[in-house]
Amino acid sequence: MAANPLDALVRHVATTVYDDLPPAVVAAAKTFILDTFTCGIAGSSGPGTDRILAAAQSWGDGDAATAWGHGKRLPAPSAALLNAYQVHCLEFDCVHEGSVLHPMTAMLPAAIAEAQRQSRAGRRISGRDLIAAVAVGVDVVCNIGLSAKGAMRFFRTGSIGGFGATAVAAKLRGFSAEYIAAALGIMYGQTSGTMQTHVEGSPLLGVQVGFNARGALCAVDLAAAEIDGPRNIITGPWGYLPLFEGEHTIDATWASWGKTWRLLEMGHKPFPSGRPTHYVIEALQELQAELRFTASDVAGVHVRLPPLSYAVVGRPDIPAPNPTYAKLCVPFICATVLRRGGLATSDFAPEALIDPETHRIAARVTVEEDKAGDATAFGPQTVTVTLNDGRSGRREIAFAIGDPRHPLPRAKQLEKFWWAWESAAVPPPRAAGERFLAQIDALETLPDVTVLVDTMTV
Repeated sequence: MAANPLDALVRHVATTVYDDLPPAVVAAAKTFILDTFTCGIAGSSGPGTDRILAAAQSWGDGDAATAWGHGKRLPAPSAALLNAYQVHCLEFDCVHEGSVLHPMTAMLPAAIAEAQRQSRAGRRISGRDLIAAVAVGVDVVCNIGLSAKGAMRFFRTGSIGGFGATAVAAKLRGFSAEYIAAALGIMYGQTSGTMQTHVEGSPLLGVQVGFNARGALCAVDLAAAEIDGPRNIITGPWGYLPLFEGEHTIDATWASWGKTWRLLEMGHKPFPSGRPTHYVIEALQELQAELRFTASDVAGVHVRLPPLSYAVVGRPDIPAPNPTYAKLCVPFICATVLRRGGLATSDFAPEALIDPETHRIAARVTVEEDKAGDATAFGPQTVTVTLNDGRSGRREIAFAIGDPRHPLPRAKQLEKFWWAWESAAVPPPRAAGERFLAQIDALETLPDVTVLVDTMTV
């Protein structure tokens, strides 16, 4: 009988400790923990957040964990759901392009909510504990995602993200391998994340990530209560890969546990839009700088996308998109960048979404699928601009800005943080932000990570 691939995954989660991590992995963990908090704080004033918070406050009593950016207290599973939604709702959260998901989005909110309720019970989760848990959790989600070889059928940030969140929460509980496996099996019974929300641009897209973050805490609670789950959840007849992903292979990826650290392959998102649009944004910015034109000078823009990017962001412009749809629409993004020179969250405000001039320019954008392109990659992408005066320019972007091969400078990371800090629903003082940055920089020295939430809470 073939070995159950869950065994290797669980062994990696159970046995890896902070001292096993190379310094570069520790540094990457701190970098992307900061970025995920940044996105969650900014998302506290994002679309629909106030209504989700109000709903979450009606889901039973409890105040174990904090709603980031609001200062409100909620039961830990409800806080995990809300904070995960906030991390994703602005489309700013860090990515692993190879696995086509946002690894930290469900994971960190679940981890911090778990740490807060453990602190209430008298057990402190240290910065070293959190770093080690995040490192193995990122390996879990990315290795499962990399094992999928067919067209994406489910929103992996939610569906696979729940496994990472569960692995992290179980590790922070100090579970043995047996209990980690049970928790992951229980999480599998809750796994969700339909791509229909993505196609329609529904705000439920981010809520689905929250469902899986909440499910992770429920899973570890049930495992602790001696409830067992199925074990052949990766490749069994009805396991995740055959059922959710279809075509898959695990051989090479599953040999990488403890050797290849997926944190080192992660990238930032400097723009609040779908990751495949980042290639187009950078290409347009470079062409505008080279040819010195404005939006009114443009006769047409042609964008050529590989199949995966085309499926995710190749949708047509529509007259009154909702924010989620617009963030995943190349013609709308192109028109906005041509008019503004960049992209900001304000470009998805209600009045911006129906601006007739933006839609007139978007009508000049054509999007073509490069059927010969890599079906599992967002790039390379090619953008060609033709101007009214007959000039033209072309850019092919292989790696989007923020990719580890094209990294976002530290100054830009901090610029994003301070924008988020000041954009919170209840903005904390600037001095608190300075303390928060210092705490993240020295995360491995913190005896209790709940101080991070205390610092961000007014």
